[in-house]
Amino acid sequence: MSKTEEYIEVDLDKEIAKNEAMLVYFSHDDCNVCKVLKPKVKELLEDSFPGMEFVYVNTHKQPDEAASKQVFAVPTILVYFEQREYFRFGRNVSLGEIEAAIARPYGFMFE
Repeated sequence: MSKTEEYIEVDLDKEIAKNEAMLVYFSHDDCNVCKVLKPKVKELLEDSFPGMEFVYVNTHKQPDEAASKQVFAVPTILVYFEQREYFRFGRNVSLGEIEAAIARPYGFMFE
């Protein structure tokens, strides 16, 4: 990425509480895989799951938020429906796997 996005710290528990469906993407600026995967995950949500909120947590800037969710490696993706963690993906993540996992509960909730 040539352009650095401004990072906004989040209170993850508050974000989880106010969203019916949410994907939390944990990574940091030193992870090259994360930099490539993040825009693809965001695009997947925009195209296939528009009712799902995307939240990014930088584990270097907010280590307490990551630790509170037992995230110790990046990239890690947590998927929440109705404030409950449904899925957790870590390290070797495929977009197809994420899409397949989200599709069914998302369909029940939004369709």
